[in-house]
Amino acid sequence: MGWSPALATLDTDPQTWVAAQAGGALEAVFATVAAIRAETAALLHRVTAQDRRPASADLAALRPGLHGHLTREDLVSGAGFVAAPGLLSDVPAWLEWWQSGGEGEIRPLLLDLDPGQSAYADYTHWDWFALPRDTGRRAVAGPYVDYLCSDEYSLTLSEPVRIRGRFAGVAAADVYLRHFETAVLPLLRRLDRPAHLVNARGRVAASADPAHLAGSLTKGPEFGALLTGGRPGTYDGMRLVPCGGVPLVLVLA
Repeated sequence: MGWSPALATLDTDPQTWVAAQAGGALEAVFATVAAIRAETAALLHRVTAQDRRPASADLAALRPGLHGHLTREDLVSGAGFVAAPGLLSDVPAWLEWWQSGGEGEIRPLLLDLDPGQSAYADYTHWDWFALPRDTGRRAVAGPYVDYLCSDEYSLTLSEPVRIRGRFAGVAAADVYLRHFETAVLPLLRRLDRPAHLVNARGRVAASADPAHLAGSLTKGPEFGALLTGGRPGTYDGMRLVPCGGVPLVLVLA
């Protein structure tokens, strides 16, 4: 047992091609997240340039951009900025979050974040917040049942937002798992052995392998380290292929 890197072939093999295509299915979503991160960082810089701390009301300036992102990107079901505790002057926690409804309407997510009453008041332990905070890199969290926003099985893509070198929160977007599976399952089924996709924690994001269902955990190496290296490898008989710049790994039985 143990992980070992493998050199890429000169020609793109089917596994590498499928990994790249599967990652590409989320690149447009990450482009949306990157735009939200840039818009949020610019807003926070403007506020701090006034020699004051930002308040929740300042984040309303993000709304036109968020509405536009939700309208333009088909895979995105929700998007916004989640503030780090202590960032804002008037509230301990805040989600500037908007969602697309079933009829195409765009509506805000309204949450009770009172730490004395709400189970959602501390969101800092959730992967979509903790991974970007702890690694400084973008992340794919889930799939999980998103009780916070939609009660749908979802993925959340996120990136850290920094202001003057300090972590300020995350920019993020939600993707319903059923939409992601529609995009990637035909790719996984083209391979000659059972295959599934895992995130940096080893959680299965989509699967054409009945032994590894979506949402379950795959035992393996430190997938985050494999993603950082960006090179295919093997572990305990499994073939592992990073999905380009997207933090997912293609795992083949």
